[in-house]
Amino acid sequence: MLAGLLTGTAPAASAAPTANEATGSRTVDVSLDTLNPSAPVKGDTLTISGTVTNEGKKTVTNAQVDLRVGPRLSGRTAIDDAAERADNSSGDVAPLGGSYKVTFPKLASGVPQDFALSVPVGKLGLGDDGIYQLDVSLSGRTAAAPYSHVLGLQRTFLPWQPDPTEKKTQLTALWPLTSRAHLSAETGSDDQQTPVFENDDLAEELAPGGRLEQMVSLGSRLPVTWVIDPDVIATADAMTRKYEVRNGDTTVPGRNQAVAAQWLNSLEKAVAGHKVVALPFADPDLASLAHRGKDVSGALSHLQPATDVAGKTVETILHVKPSVDFAWPVDGAIDPSIVDVATSAGAHNIITRGDSLQDNLPYTATAARPIGGGTTAIVADTRLSTAFQGDMTEAGSSTLAVQKFLAQSLALTLQQPGNERSIVVAPQRMPTAAQAQSMARALRGLDAERWTEPTDLIEAAAAKPDSRATTKVPSAARYPKSLRGQELPADAFLEIKQTTDRLDNFKAILSSPDRVAAPFSNAINRAMSASWRGDPEAAQQYRGAVENYLLSLADEVQLIPKSDLTLSGRSATVPVTVQNQLLQGVQNLVLRLKSDNPTRLRLDGNRAVAEQPIKIDGGHSQSVKFTGAGNANGPVQVTAQLYTVDGRPYGAPMTFQVKVSEITPTVMLVIAGGVLLLVLAGVKMYSQRKRAVARKAAAESTDDEQTARDANPEQPSDPTPDTGPESADASGAGEKVDR
Repeated sequence: MLAGLLTGTAPAASAAPTANEATGSRTVDVSLDTLNPSAPVKGDTLTISGTVTNEGKKTVTNAQVDLRVGPRLSGRTAIDDAAERADNSSGDVAPLGGSYKVTFPKLASGVPQDFALSVPVGKLGLGDDGIYQLDVSLSGRTAAAPYSHVLGLQRTFLPWQPDPTEKKTQLTALWPLTSRAHLSAETGSDDQQTPVFENDDLAEELAPGGRLEQMVSLGSRLPVTWVIDPDVIATADAMTRKYEVRNGDTTVPGRNQAVAAQWLNSLEKAVAGHKVVALPFADPDLASLAHRGKDVSGALSHLQPATDVAGKTVETILHVKPSVDFAWPVDGAIDPSIVDVATSAGAHNIITRGDSLQDNLPYTATAARPIGGGTTAIVADTRLSTAFQGDMTEAGSSTLAVQKFLAQSLALTLQQPGNERSIVVAPQRMPTAAQAQSMARALRGLDAERWTEPTDLIEAAAAKPDSRATTKVPSAARYPKSLRGQELPADAFLEIKQTTDRLDNFKAILSSPDRVAAPFSNAINRAMSASWRGDPEAAQQYRGAVENYLLSLADEVQLIPKSDLTLSGRSATVPVTVQNQLLQGVQNLVLRLKSDNPTRLRLDGNRAVAEQPIKIDGGHSQSVKFTGAGNANGPVQVTAQLYTVDGRPYGAPMTFQVKVSEITPTVMLVIAGGVLLLVLAGVKMYSQRKRAVARKAAAESTDDEQTARDANPEQPSDPTPDTGPESADASGAGEKVDR
């Protein structure tokens, strides 16, 4: 009988709806889109609006939205606990009732319905100052449970501090301007060094509505400390002029100069009169350097130059002098090695977070505290700093985050109302536009300064530390594994070292090394940026692009390949051509020519190796001539190699063959005899030609005289006048001839 009863009841049990589907508080989604004012005072009217959406499969009837004011929460932990159990609540607090409700005859599945509630603050039943739990519930009936019960609930918090506290919390809010690397090391093929961008994505961030545009627009109206990666403004500044954007294997002209100029102009106005902190250029990943890079020679040497150029960049572009005395590891997580790396670049203040440098106190201590060696840790509040890390694109999520932020800030102040403390809020490094908007709403909620008042990071660092607060830096074992897994690998720093060494080698030969030093040094800093976390493939591609471009430039100075040549005789010239296709001249180079068989072929004064200095203008070639002396017949391999003046090879070597053909004395005699015969033959030919010319001239003279006599027969052949007695005697003339 028992078996039969169990068998008979099983189908009915399986067909029944689950408790969660029929009566659970998750059946209807309740979203709070607005809650104004976020921190009311006496006489205010609280307005709440949002939507309710039936996510069950059955229609909900007799639906009613109610407001339920819960108990006053004592402490920050109580707020966390109330937030965690909100989804499991079934409405354990009675609704206000009366006219403060919204009804719906039915809620069809999947169809959202808007609601709005307005309640005078005096009707909320608020008592002592503090934080009150505030629930918005949806009650109704379903076919499975045809009685009124809570089907949906959203919990938030209402800070109640109508009058200023005895002492206000000094609150410092950091406002970060950071981005991914967009600018490459490459410059255009012109004398203006036109910058080349990896993409034009930065224009989207700077354009109206973009992430960085929103950060500037919102931050300009807030009491914040600007924390700026100078690379962002340097890249934007480069965009204001002629620039190129990579497009496959070529580049196209950039067209967002006006967008960049407008953004920089807005930023300059926004930071005027505010404190500005400049991170090292390109925001190097301090934790990656400490854990993976410090053992690679030269890796840490980039930090100090990055810090030096940071201050100059901000001052030049924004016309404000920044503080460069702060280091900000990712998520504020520190250990002894990170502190050492940060201070190696001259930072005396390190921004960390309470979940890294943890206190064992019943209250939140002042942020600043000494950690040894003249270094101050600025311990940001974890709850406030992480309040907006979620998806803030939906109004409901943003409203809940804002209310919880305000509630936690008031709870912090009420922990010790007579003890004024200095608190720092260090949000995520690259907030989205929606996250920035939520952060701004929360900070504006503190504008009344009833329990906080704004201050800046420099003042926060100088605040008197709490003697009971922790000052011991956590060990490396406590560094979060999730963050360690995102760090740049050791191979990345080896690649960076290789690029740095090649850059040093390349700069050494240039007549104007500054033209490449700055673009490549900045690109190397970008390759170490904290912004690559979570995208190792993109980081690898960027490092590879920098390396490949440097190699392509170095290859513009090269030896021109030459064919084999023959050396006839004991000495001859061996020419080698060096080509410079760069836009600037090269110098401090030496060309070495080496004979692999000095017994057969020696160079420049009976040596196996000869060298000559090289100096070539941009876009020119130079032919360098060496003297080769052959001692024996046969081929000899000759190697040409460029070197820097400090002896480091530059470029690839070039080899060619010299065929030595020695001339013997017998061959020299034969050649001399041949030359003599050629000379004699030439002399003979010359003599013959000279006699022929003389005969021709004589013949032409005789012909002229005969022609003259034929033309005038009575004219004597000798027209000379008579001067002697013999002139009248013809016979006398004949006698004279006969003599």
